[in-house]
Amino acid sequence: MRLGYKLAAEAFGPKELIRQAIRAEQAGFDFVEISDHYHPWLDVQGHSPFAWNVLSAIAVKTDRIGIATGVTCPSVRYHPAIVAQAAATLAIISDDRFTLGIGAGERLNEHVVGQGFPSVRGRHERLAEALDIINLLWRGGYRSYEGKHLRLEDAQVFDLPEKLPVVAVAAGGKKAAELAATHGTGLFATEPRADLVETFTNAGGQGPKYAEASVAWAPSKDAAIKAAHETSRWAVTGWKVMAELPNPVNFEAASATVRPEDVAEQFVAGPDPEPYVKKVAEYQKAGYDHIALMNAGPDPDGFFDFFEKELKGRLTR
Repeated sequence: MRLGYKLAAEAFGPKELIRQAIRAEQAGFDFVEISDHYHPWLDVQGHSPFAWNVLSAIAVKTDRIGIATGVTCPSVRYHPAIVAQAAATLAIISDDRFTLGIGAGERLNEHVVGQGFPSVRGRHERLAEALDIINLLWRGGYRSYEGKHLRLEDAQVFDLPEKLPVVAVAAGGKKAAELAATHGTGLFATEPRADLVETFTNAGGQGPKYAEASVAWAPSKDAAIKAAHETSRWAVTGWKVMAELPNPVNFEAASATVRPEDVAEQFVAGPDPEPYVKKVAEYQKAGYDHIALMNAGPDPDGFFDFFEKELKGRLTR
């Protein structure tokens, strides 16, 4: 099992995220991942730097920790040819420490280029085509592609790493989990769902299985829940809401009735390490081997100290 730290790109500026990644390496995390957003979920979070710049700086300033996008949509705001080039370059800069997390995206980030946001079926069709293009370009040479939604014309990625990055495809259902097996080399999930792992492996998937666990550390459970409610109550609204709303103001409205006790049901919170251990064990039992902790608490450095001194030993045992 590999333990990761989710960099909250919506809550911190680029220099602070780089500092946190360095601290995560020092604390003993195996990897960091970062969301690839254009907007934060809520205005109170106040940030959303360009993920690829941040990861490039982290790659240069760290020595061993893995880095990943969690996740990038390669079919609306970006063309997959750009993602293929960016990921290949980052794999080289990081000495093969990079994992490309790929997903179908959210309206929050993709509508900004003025092309709208596809239906669920449409964006999954586009995702499959995008993965086709990325895999095609990573074979080397000049390549072209003519799909239903996406096209590629006579393009070549000239700087390819000796070892291609893992492509971990985000899945919330059976079709996406099968796509992760057929078009990717890893699985990415946000819930401890064994059925996604089973579908992935039954379809031939053999790569790493990434998942995210929501936590909130603070010296008291009440303080942790208060902080998580302030910045992360959007997470309680569910994926159908999270994928469709266009701006932070809409998430403010959608989460207006979310109570602290609602957040407490979804987040492991407070200073006791045992609930964290139980939560990670739940993901491990479901078949995930790369588990990232998403800390919504008010004190990142306090959380790093907690992980280093109290949590890591329990988890690795």
